[in-house]
Amino acid sequence: MRPPLLLEGGAEFGGRISAADLRAIELAGGFDSRICIIPTAAAADNNHQRAGNNGARWFQSLGAKNIFIANIIDSTSANDSSLADLIRGARLIYLPGGFPRYLAETLANSLCWQAALEAHEQGAVIAGSSAGAMVLCEHYYDPYEKKILRGLNLIPNACVIPHHNNFGASWANQLLPFLPNATFIGIDEETGIIRDVSGAWQVYGAGNAAIYRGGEITVYTEGELF
Repeated sequence: MRPPLLLEGGAEFGGRISAADLRAIELAGGFDSRICIIPTAAAADNNHQRAGNNGARWFQSLGAKNIFIANIIDSTSANDSSLADLIRGARLIYLPGGFPRYLAETLANSLCWQAALEAHEQGAVIAGSSAGAMVLCEHYYDPYEKKILRGLNLIPNACVIPHHNNFGASWANQLLPFLPNATFIGIDEETGIIRDVSGAWQVYGAGNAAIYRGGEITVYTEGELF
């Protein structure tokens, strides 16, 4: 059995992404389970409060009753033991979008990320949208530096391409030659893919997921397993 993961392609907190988030809440234990939003990716341009509040309102609108925002905005807060204790008790840990490099470098090797991993090992759902999804893989693309960097590695040998139905697909041809043996996961906006405890992935929401592997592209639509 593997603990559940949710990767979303962006345009979080609205529309048909609700299908993925409701399933994540279910996997986390239901509407009374503790949900932690970590808006670190938005802290690079001081938008973390807005991102956190948007996330809290969204999950409340879906029926969740126990939500808190962990304002991890820098290395100091990422190593705050009281925040880490709160995160350790969460059943759904959600990373919204923003700046992927800032997110990855702030969380890596921190007390708060270690707490998230401990919760995950006990069955908590870890979820991310756009930058939040990107850094959960072994590799991620930083569009600002135009570099492929090492992520938090919950999914080895993989790289997420978010906003795939918008600008993301144009990244694929640029990135594939740099990681020829990796799996690239293109995810449309308002779309999520969830790995449940069986290890299978399923598509939820408005769009599709495109898997780039071994020179081939396979597209999966809503409800399909892979």
